[in-house]
Amino acid sequence: MPVISFSDVPLLAMAPPADGNAPIWVQFLPFALILGIFYFVILMPMRRRQKKVSEFQDALKVGDKVITTSGLYGVITKVNDKSVQLQIADKVRIEVAKASVGGLQGQEPVVPESSGL
Repeated sequence: MPVISFSDVPLLAMAPPADGNAPIWVQFLPFALILGIFYFVILMPMRRRQKKVSEFQDALKVGDKVITTSGLYGVITKVNDKSVQLQIADKVRIEVAKASVGGLQGQEPVVPESSGL
């Protein structure tokens, strides 16, 4: 039975690079490519969604039938800069932040549902 020695097996993983003086930008190219993919896959859609939510919240007006992110249904009776007043029952009005208004009743929610862990 022949004995195999490790000195007979070439170690390719430890070989020096073929081009020892490659430009520095070539070494950063994979990193830049990953950042570009991250931007187009994650950041761009998130910015579009935030813009859509912001436009929806700015367009809220008195008389809109809305649902909050916590599940309260109501009609807007007053609009402020950062909050709205909802009438949720006869003679029952509450003030909530505009950011907590998730959408109009009977339509798809504008504010994306947060996924709990």
